[in-house]
Amino acid sequence: MDDQKKPQDEFSHLPDLMTVKEVAKFLRVSPITIKRWGKKGKLLPIRINSRGDRRYTKEQVLWIIGKGFSKKKFEEDY
Repeated sequence: MDDQKKPQDEFSHLPDLMTVKEVAKFLRVSPITIKRWGKKGKLLPIRINSRGDRRYTKEQVLWIIGKGFSKKKFEEDY
């Protein structure tokens, strides 16, 4: 049996949409940093509900740490 995990299995515990707090905890940065990255276009949020709460896709978060798909593919899809 192979004990090595596939890259996609390594992060399967992450929800498909993550809150500012969840992303900040995962990336070990401040929630303010996550919001700042959103303003700069580095990590674009999806706005939900009438309050405009931010959510981030798992794919975007994994792309930030280099575990997601390529930037070119990301830009084509979004």
